[in-house]
Amino acid sequence: MDEDGVPGEQRPLLGPTQRNHVQGVRGRRRIACAAVLLAEMLERAAFFGISSNLVLYLNSLNFNWDGEQASRAALVFLGASYLLSPIGGWLADVYLGRYATIITSLLIYLVASCLLPVTAFSDGRRSFCGEMPTLIIQPSCSDKDCQKESPSPYCAPTMYGGLLLLALGISSVKANLTSFGADQVMDLGRDATRRFFNWFYWSINLGAVLSLFLVAFIQQNISFLWGYIIPVVCVGLALIVFICAGPAFITKPPTGSQISSVLKLAIQRCCPQCCRCLLRASQDEEDLPGRWLPWGPSHYEDVTNFRALGRILPVMLTLVPYWMVYFQMQSTYVLQGLHLQIPHIFQTHLDNGNSSNKLSQGGRGYRFPAAWLLLANVVVVLILVPLKDRVLDPFLQQRKLLPSLLKKMALGMFFGFASVIVAGIVETKRLQYIHHNQTVAQEIGQDMYFAAPMYIWWQIPQYLLIGISEIFASISGLEFAYSEAPRSMQGAIMGIFYFLSGIGSILGSGLVALLSLTAGGWLHCPEDYGNINNCRMDLYFFLLAGIQAATGLLFLWIATRYEWSAPPPACRRCPGREGG
Repeated sequence: MDEDGVPGEQRPLLGPTQRNHVQGVRGRRRIACAAVLLAEMLERAAFFGISSNLVLYLNSLNFNWDGEQASRAALVFLGASYLLSPIGGWLADVYLGRYATIITSLLIYLVASCLLPVTAFSDGRRSFCGEMPTLIIQPSCSDKDCQKESPSPYCAPTMYGGLLLLALGISSVKANLTSFGADQVMDLGRDATRRFFNWFYWSINLGAVLSLFLVAFIQQNISFLWGYIIPVVCVGLALIVFICAGPAFITKPPTGSQISSVLKLAIQRCCPQCCRCLLRASQDEEDLPGRWLPWGPSHYEDVTNFRALGRILPVMLTLVPYWMVYFQMQSTYVLQGLHLQIPHIFQTHLDNGNSSNKLSQGGRGYRFPAAWLLLANVVVVLILVPLKDRVLDPFLQQRKLLPSLLKKMALGMFFGFASVIVAGIVETKRLQYIHHNQTVAQEIGQDMYFAAPMYIWWQIPQYLLIGISEIFASISGLEFAYSEAPRSMQGAIMGIFYFLSGIGSILGSGLVALLSLTAGGWLHCPEDYGNINNCRMDLYFFLLAGIQAATGLLFLWIATRYEWSAPPPACRRCPGREGG
């Protein structure tokens, strides 16, 4: 039994003496935190290794999917890996507990990720998908007028089923690993929790660096088979690390279906005439002795959790426009970079007077990948998180100037606003060159892009700003979701946090689709054949900035009311949560 009277919580065994007690606790906490951070780094390396070149994999000769079909599959996978997070959080809170849920999720993750390397060679594809159908071209039409009918994507049911199962494992790990790691240091105070979230996010970005540099390069230039074996190995290692570190972990039992009780209360309050049966059931349950057992939530706890959820959700909902801005760096920022001048890397020294052969001699003369600018975001996080943890936060804390979590989140929104404003300014300048017919033709892959004579380095400030915003908004948002959630709903609340992140991504994509529908849309420019030179993406960026500014002001108003109405620290279950 823990200090709050919750039975079933397991803590590491302690030493026989008081000195061994203290040393044993500190040593096992370090082992537990190191295991969580290592597992997170490996899992994120696997995730980015799977997702970074998924479109290229499905579009390759292995499957021959159209670009639109491959892009749609990748968006479904990425969206599901966020939107399914509440399932894993609810499962941990109700049935399995976080530790068992993470182990189960990693097993699902491991099995599902094996589908990609298996289908990377012909025998594996045939065993799962059958023979690839051949395209039948009608002989009665000329080359100009012949319309090739788009077939159903080869192996689509198997790939979609495997990707959705993979997304379920990923989202369940995402929803539980964060809060499970924070459980290891929760009773050490607010400072330990803050430092854990800083280093947890640092581990995420370190895994991303490993994937962007190594795994994605192997997949694109050497072999998809070896490129997808590496993520499988990473997930397997994360599972082994988690199992081996089991004795050092603090594990907590499931506490029951708090979400079900809270939803029942919400329905009763919103529509009492429609659910009198629920009211009667709720009144009957108040008289049951089991409702007042130490391990069963009482009606008072249900009401308290309902009120806490009602306070937390408005804060998390006003973060959705920030996620709309944040996910631009993986979509429109990359698209904008393709239309800026991109230099070559690894150029050949064998000129021979024929520069056209530079790209075909021994694989030399690659262009700098536009997606590598994502590393600017990752690197700024890797540098600033330790600086913030070791220097800035202690400096501010000593002078009692350390801002609350809500103020940090508002600061993150401001940097996100600044990033999309800079992107809009760069796009405005780029379009000025285009309208004056000052373009540079550059071939990227098999496609030709007509870019402005501005180097892609002009995008670095917007990537740096979005990286700084991530440190304040995302890390503080994770800590807020964990520390402010009722103890019995922490897994579910973390799942909702990631779910709303996915909603922001979908809304950003939906806004792009909406502005591309008609001839008057800012992003409707079919005559460009994939280029964006006749679009007004600058107006899209400024629209996002306006949405972020408006919701930022709304967030400040909600945050002020939240901090003024916060219950006193003595009434809270989680230590050190007085910072809001």
